[in-house]
Amino acid sequence: MEISTQVILIALLAMSTWAFLAFGWDKRQARKAGSRISEKTLLLLTALGGAPGSLLGMKLFRHKTVKTSFRWKFFLCLLPNAIWIWLALRPYLP
Repeated sequence: MEISTQVILIALLAMSTWAFLAFGWDKRQARKAGSRISEKTLLLLTALGGAPGSLLGMKLFRHKTVKTSFRWKFFLCLLPNAIWIWLALRPYLP
């Protein structure tokens, strides 16, 4: 069964939006000393297609940018995103 490019792109956009909002919420909660989103959840959102939103959230909210262990795990989560993008663009590649 072939997954259409449109479906993959919509899924990536949805996960990216969700990840961006999660990073923003977690930063807000960190400032207020409230209930936080776990690093595992943030990384899972990133790995499941939310890398663009996660990266934007990290930069815009200045969240999780200094913690080296998180950054290493974050960059490992970019690999599944590359696969998703490859699947979406595969019909257009030579």
